[in-house]
Amino acid sequence: MQQNFTSFSDSKNTVIKAPGFSAALSLDCGQAFRWSADENGLWHGVAFGKALTLAEKDGEVTLFNVDEEEFQSVWKNYFDLDRDYESLKAAYSADESLKKAVDFCGGIHILNQEPWEALCSFIISQNNNIPRIKGIVARLCALLGDRLDGGDYAFPSPERIVEAGVDGLAPIRSGFRAKYIYDAAVKVRDGEIDFDKIKALPLPEAAEELKKIKGVGDKVAACALLYGLGRADAFPVDVWVKRILEELYPAGLPGCTRGTAGIAQQYLFHWRRNN
Repeated sequence: MQQNFTSFSDSKNTVIKAPGFSAALSLDCGQAFRWSADENGLWHGVAFGKALTLAEKDGEVTLFNVDEEEFQSVWKNYFDLDRDYESLKAAYSADESLKKAVDFCGGIHILNQEPWEALCSFIISQNNNIPRIKGIVARLCALLGDRLDGGDYAFPSPERIVEAGVDGLAPIRSGFRAKYIYDAAVKVRDGEIDFDKIKALPLPEAAEELKKIKGVGDKVAACALLYGLGRADAFPVDVWVKRILEELYPAGLPGCTRGTAGIAQQYLFHWRRNN
């Protein structure tokens, strides 16, 4: 596989150069809920039980306090750096509307998130807005997640959520979603939801497996598949994407998106939501 980025690690930091990649856009386009930027433009968040601060400037992304081993084992895949996005965007640009979306937010990469966190986060996202989703997720992590160096918290395991019970989730103020979070945790803990098995299934069957969880419908299942299980063919449809399909693609997305409809969806979603 051709490498689509370059990186350099010293004893303290790793610097990434990847054509067209924007960490800021990728972290703030509605696909992950544990990242925020400070007044200096530094981004901070937690993934896979590791806290990260990064800066982006002049086409370089600096991951602070990340050595080569951690970059290779965690962050390279998290930021989907091995995928050839430039070729993908060139293909998408054959379509007029997709070209507008790519020109607007082509720096987005799909984040390869931890499967349980992605599933749980998108259960929380139902009928919700992004600031409130982030608040619920932050309270869940502070309530039940392991404390990390520096004061951050890891995302809690299904086992910790099952131990807490539905009533124990009251402090996160998730409303009706608490019983869905609990049901998902039970099914993952007991192996009824097996992420490795689901990842390998044909897309319709994979979605049906996830929909065995109370409160998980087509959209949440597709989000869990796309962002947590690396299924670029999964296509989440929310109110924004529904409008896009009705207005621009009543016959379905163009052929240039075949196999990567989820990535095309992310560009279209962010473009239309901000225009």
